[in-house]
Amino acid sequence: APLTQLLAHLVAGEGDPQAGTMTECFDCDNCKESLYGRKYIQMDNGPYCIPCYDAHFANTCDECKELIGHDCRVSRGRLAGQGGSRGDGSPPHPGCSPQELYYEDRHYHEHCFRCFRCDRSLADEPFTCQGEELLCNDCYCSEFSSKCVACEKTVMPGSRKLEYNGQTWHEHCFICSSCQQPIGSRSFIPDKKDYYCVPCYESKFAPRCTRCKKTLTKGGVTYRDEPWHKECFVCTGCKTPLAGQQFTSQDDNPYCVKCFGNLYAKKCSACTKPITGFGGGKYVSFEDRHWHHNCFNCARCNTSLVGKGFIPDNEEILCRDCSSDL
Repeated sequence: APLTQLLAHLVAGEGDPQAGTMTECFDCDNCKESLYGRKYIQMDNGPYCIPCYDAHFANTCDECKELIGHDCRVSRGRLAGQGGSRGDGSPPHPGCSPQELYYEDRHYHEHCFRCFRCDRSLADEPFTCQGEELLCNDCYCSEFSSKCVACEKTVMPGSRKLEYNGQTWHEHCFICSSCQQPIGSRSFIPDKKDYYCVPCYESKFAPRCTRCKKTLTKGGVTYRDEPWHKECFVCTGCKTPLAGQQFTSQDDNPYCVKCFGNLYAKKCSACTKPITGFGGGKYVSFEDRHWHHNCFNCARCNTSLVGKGFIPDNEEILCRDCSSDL
């Protein structure tokens, strides 16, 4: 219960300024004993002698389970992690009487407010509550905080850290295995037990394009067991991108179907178009001439001569029936 008035001394007949205004009867509101000449505490509902106040309003220490007497003024504002034991957050003055400390709904004698592990006083120290236990920062960190993988020191609560794959680093300890610079919030690439910033990893491990010699960070195509950027893998003739398209090669250089046909493919003696063989296309050769399957027809009756006998007549190819009419 909050105190509305500090302890007061009433000594009858000694010229007390309140004596002339007080009624003859000035008794404890609980035990009804006279308070003249005695210490008392004024509550909202009346004055109480010290024993009655302690019995009805004093808090019980959460540690020793004994009453916290009236002579221990409550220290307000003592929350987890704050220092000081006075109401204004500063340490007690030398010679001051012990104080009542509290955290959440628990109250303590000042000498009972101690770390549950090392028994160190928490009256002027930061502390943390772990379950029902109050721990000093050193004990809490030793038991519950992570240790940095790099320096093996405790990662203090509230400090900047990085966690990856179940491990913890101080932010300044998580550095690139190549350039030794802190990676911080930048992207990184793990490689076994090493960690690299993206520029170092690309420089050290990433494949390089056969054409432009720059690193491939994503995608790309492989031609003749060599890596290429998609935009770099183009037809040697017309420079059209070949990724995802049909292509062939000549002297190890890639060509699209059209360029290869125009530059290197045999020409059909009938339609004069290139014979590329793409799409399952077949062709017929005779001496130094070539035809698409569907172009190898009798020059007179247009009958297909594929798989049949034929008679050459100068530049023409004739079926046997048409040649017999000559």
